[in-house]
Amino acid sequence: MSVAEITLRTKETILDKPPLSLRKMVWLRFRRHKMAMFGAVILILLFIYCFGGAFFFSEKDSNRTSITARLAPPSTAHPFGTDMIGRDIFRRTIYGGQISLLIGITSAFVMVSIGVFVGSVAGFFGGWLDSVLMRITEAVISIPRIFLLLIMAKFFSDKFPNLELAGRTFSGSVVGIILMIGMTSWMDLARIVRAEYLRLKENDFVIAARATGTPTWEIIVKHILPNTVAPVVVAATLGVASAILGESYISFLGMGVMPPTATWGNMLERSYTYIESAPWFWIFPGFFILLTILSINFVGDGLRDALDPRSRPI
Repeated sequence: MSVAEITLRTKETILDKPPLSLRKMVWLRFRRHKMAMFGAVILILLFIYCFGGAFFFSEKDSNRTSITARLAPPSTAHPFGTDMIGRDIFRRTIYGGQISLLIGITSAFVMVSIGVFVGSVAGFFGGWLDSVLMRITEAVISIPRIFLLLIMAKFFSDKFPNLELAGRTFSGSVVGIILMIGMTSWMDLARIVRAEYLRLKENDFVIAARATGTPTWEIIVKHILPNTVAPVVVAATLGVASAILGESYISFLGMGVMPPTATWGNMLERSYTYIESAPWFWIFPGFFILLTILSINFVGDGLRDALDPRSRPI
């Protein structure tokens, strides 16, 4: 068979293949990123551990104290050991993980909502509105985030009532932490979305939509916003990791989620006086935080490459 015939058959084979949908192309690119796949698997296992474990152990079990089992090392009865008042750390990491993941996801949702709104309005309308919104954004971003979180936690964390949800009682500080983290982490996303809107609003499809009388809100939400989904998804993914880490910071400093609600962060806050005498007290919650942050960052890197239109084709 000649080279020309082989080339012709190869071209025919390529042309015979059905075109890949955008969703499938993104999945194939993401799947090619080995560390992202590893991170996704670890995250799935963490969710199974935290939310599946609730079918075997109740929250009451995780809060049960036993003075006789105080600071017991890992054993068959207590796989991760116990804390200073005899609570089982294994069970507390299950319920603490639920709250930490909940804080991470909902804080990222708050962050995305504020960031997308501010960035889209500033980028689309421009002018004085853009100037005002961007000056506010720059003013907030110039304040160190951990300092802003600590100030807000000091004054507002105890201002929220306890919340009853799905048969569980959540400390009102959980709601406060979610709102505080979300409201102190939207600035970078707002600037990214604004830049995308400034670039896209002069494209032909936007000009055509304006010429046909399409309402402004529809152009903003239905025409331009879907084209900014890549940076928004990546920022949201990394925002979850940042929120979990932020909650750990302020909980470690004693201003985060208040007892009896457990999180991985406030478990660490109670362990710093036992760093040498009871290392299991901090190793296990710290390990879960580390594993979660690394996994989310791996997934975020994979999504960034998969959603990049300049990425090499499959």
